[in-house]
Amino acid sequence: MKIAIFGVGLIGGSLALCLKETPGVRIVGHSGNPKSVEKYLKRNVVDEATTSMEEAVKDADFIFLCLPVGLLEDYLLKISALPLKPGCIISDVGSTKQSIMACADRLKLKDVHFIGGHPMAGKEKSGVEAATSHLFENAYYVLTPAADTPEEAYGKLSELLSRTKAQIIRMEPALHDDIVGAVSHLPHIIAVALVNQVAQYNESNGLYRLLAAGGFRDITRIASSEPIIWRDILIHNRDVLLKLLQDWNGHIERFIQLLEAGDGPGIEREFLDANRFRGELPERRKGMITSMYDVYVDVPDKPGIIGKITTQLGNHRINLSNIHILENRLDAPGVLRLTFREEEDMNRALKVLQELGCAYHY
Repeated sequence: MKIAIFGVGLIGGSLALCLKETPGVRIVGHSGNPKSVEKYLKRNVVDEATTSMEEAVKDADFIFLCLPVGLLEDYLLKISALPLKPGCIISDVGSTKQSIMACADRLKLKDVHFIGGHPMAGKEKSGVEAATSHLFENAYYVLTPAADTPEEAYGKLSELLSRTKAQIIRMEPALHDDIVGAVSHLPHIIAVALVNQVAQYNESNGLYRLLAAGGFRDITRIASSEPIIWRDILIHNRDVLLKLLQDWNGHIERFIQLLEAGDGPGIEREFLDANRFRGELPERRKGMITSMYDVYVDVPDKPGIIGKITTQLGNHRINLSNIHILENRLDAPGVLRLTFREEEDMNRALKVLQELGCAYHY
């Protein structure tokens, strides 16, 4: 079985690592950049790599387009013009589905099947260097076949992707874009707008930036996402987001009315309703917005204590994403924030902190 992957970055590289150990599977990576091809091979993420699109797709049983949303339609157009193996299944990993599905429908592919895909997992880091074989584990992987997609083709793709240990979900493209727009795209817009609002206030008083730490920094973390990638995502899901933003304005108007009326019970009900629904959300599922795990450690104002903690974490080969001294005053305990990308790393770190006798909370 030959699998061609266009764009062997975080998602494409992780997909390759999940599938390349399967007996009888050969993974071919493609990039138009020769240096990227060398990197794929050097890191042993794929079995072969090439700058030739025709060579990559020749006799391929599966083709995955692991590219930014803004490039998907162009690549699908180019690939559809090449000689493809009859029965070949093409899929993508974009976070919007209606536009690419419409493109595939316009192309009227013959003897080839396009099935939209979206693995709802990721990391803050990008590139093949960040690829890992367990990226999709415990995540949802959405597939959006067209109405005329043969069940046999869908079954083949679903079976192949089950090797990523993700949970496969079948969904209509429009419903996918509605849901992902609400739980991922809209929050990114809100975070960016909120940060920019505070940034404007900060122009006249630097205390805004000084005090915008802790919770504010945490809830707006996604405002630091890659601008070009998110430009394309939002444009491709424009109609859905315009409706969502109108609904959002309605919820904000509701708070304006409650505050103008001094309606304490009404404000309380809003928080109670939000608390109730949020409490029902799954905690141990990977999602569109990358989870981060923070541990706050109380450390005495003594030389070497921070080095001792980080050294012990390193000795246990625990991957620490970030470290930040939040507070360190003379003759008073400091607060050290340790950030982990994986819950497993956080849990292992907690055991180390216990052994060191450190007080912490998370």
